[in-house]
Amino acid sequence: MNDRHPGSYRIWSGVVGFGAYGLLLAIDFLTETETRSVGEVIGDAFELALIVASATGVALLSGSVRQVREERRMLTEDLRIARAEGEAWRQRAQVHLLGLGEEIAAQFDAWQLTAAEREVALLMLKGFSHGEIASLRGTTEATIRHQARAVYRKSGMPGRSAFCAYFLEDLLPGQDGGRSARPIQDRTSAGNGSADREASGSAMQLESVRR
Repeated sequence: MNDRHPGSYRIWSGVVGFGAYGLLLAIDFLTETETRSVGEVIGDAFELALIVASATGVALLSGSVRQVREERRMLTEDLRIARAEGEAWRQRAQVHLLGLGEEIAAQFDAWQLTAAEREVALLMLKGFSHGEIASLRGTTEATIRHQARAVYRKSGMPGRSAFCAYFLEDLLPGQDGGRSARPIQDRTSAGNGSADREASGSAMQLESVRR
């Protein structure tokens, strides 16, 4: 009862303690054969009150200790389950992460990034700021910004958000309205190819009408 309703447990302990005090006091009066003064009666009643209060306090303390132990046990169990689930998720994701790393490296090769630019690009994908990257690489923030701009230029990305989204947008579910983080030149080439196909089709239709 104390694990689920500690407040009710305290109330019941108080009620039991008060009842025990009244019972002991009544027994003391009923079994007393000698005449006692008012002071002695008050003293005996006070002693009984101390005894009952001490017993009630011990009971309450014992209940609190059991409650704390139970809470610690539950927290430990929850932590164990969370760790086990996290480890299982990491094991399942490891294969996909390895494949993603290989794809990122291949794309960096296609963009012809230098070794320094590759390192800066990876750190940006991990979420580090320019200042943090500069501290990790032992260089200035201005140098990191220059290398980041080189990465954006070679990849055809307008900025950091688009660069990160290029690799990560398909990993996270969401509604993006059909927008894509492909490089600008890729989207432009795709658009030009579609326009060329439409123009070619229109020319063929016009030629057939003339005939």
